[in-house]
Amino acid sequence: MITTEFAPGSPCWLDLGAPDVRAAAAFYGAVLGWEYESMGESEDFEGGMFRKDGKIVAGLGKLTEEGARSAWMLYYQVTDADATAQAVQQAGGTVRVAPMDLDEWGRMAQFSDPLGGQFAVWQPGTNTGLELVDQPGSLSWTELYTSDAGAAREFYGGLFGWQFTDMPLPGGGGTYTLITPAGLPEERMHGGLMEVGKEALALADGRPYWHPVFAVDDCDAAVALVRENGGSVQMGPEDAEGVGRLAVCLDPANADFVLLTPSEM
Repeated sequence: MITTEFAPGSPCWLDLGAPDVRAAAAFYGAVLGWEYESMGESEDFEGGMFRKDGKIVAGLGKLTEEGARSAWMLYYQVTDADATAQAVQQAGGTVRVAPMDLDEWGRMAQFSDPLGGQFAVWQPGTNTGLELVDQPGSLSWTELYTSDAGAAREFYGGLFGWQFTDMPLPGGGGTYTLITPAGLPEERMHGGLMEVGKEALALADGRPYWHPVFAVDDCDAAVALVRENGGSVQMGPEDAEGVGRLAVCLDPANADFVLLTPSEM
């Protein structure tokens, strides 16, 4: 489970780069019940925060990188963003956005793993990260689709010290690797990674990619709202034994995410 008791290597933030900020705010407001709080609009910046029940659940900003696709960016907590940047490069990854301060809130950086999967880190200052997780309408899991699970384990395990547990997928569908932050019990599992074929990586032009899983009370009802508000569904809704009912979705700008009603909800 993801908690707000953030530890090194655990997910602590996510934000969406969208070509149309207002349209994205309306879509996620309709689907997940989020309220958008603008932090300003100008020629150089447009964005803000999403809140659920008054608590921050994600960030939103204008997509400005030329040629980039609209996508969610997942951030993992680190104690030293600069040291992490050096470690990324030494392990064959790329620094996309060099470590930088965001006022007194903290220090961030964005990277690509050696196969091109994009992710980010957050070194907390006054702001440790998300205020609501693992509840309906908030982040409950993170997931990497990759063309080489072994390489992903080696890179992220070396970078974050993650602990990995393999489990077979039903019907001989391969292996799903569960991720737990270094030194924490399995109850603190926060995500998974899975090796997939090229067709499953088409959204990112064949590169690996991370996506968020959002908890919802009723997966089918949430999927209906996705479709009603201009999004689409790549898979599901379907039941996953021991996990819950889930669907892989795209928002109107083709940013991917998963909706999940956990088995215990």
